[in-house]
Amino acid sequence: MEIDNPDVVAEVTAVFDAYETALLANDSAILDAMFMQSGQVVRYGVAEVQYGIDEVRRFRAAQKPFERRLSRTVITAYGRDVAIASTLFHRPDFPGQVGRQMQTWVRTQHGWRVAAAHVSMMDGTESSKG
Repeated sequence: MEIDNPDVVAEVTAVFDAYETALLANDSAILDAMFMQSGQVVRYGVAEVQYGIDEVRRFRAAQKPFERRLSRTVITAYGRDVAIASTLFHRPDFPGQVGRQMQTWVRTQHGWRVAAAHVSMMDGTESSKG
């Protein structure tokens, strides 16, 4: 298996950036389209859990806009059809905490889609948590 094919990393980086733009714009329609339209989708959030695209949609519909800054983003491609996006995030409304986000992206007939995601928070900053 080829790890980090540059073309695949570039594709997933672009879709990850588009996801972040939609997230900060609170564009639930675009965010919904970026997830696999499947009952197998899993998203673990900071304080909630969604199984299947219907639960992800309900969660997104209730969300309010927020601000955040990303750091230490890593996109790793596994072959041509699977990639993992890992990033830390910092929100001004959560001072003293750092967020962690991982997404599994898969290539589908409709393009790259999120199959699984995990979001969590921890005390501290990335520099103090080696």
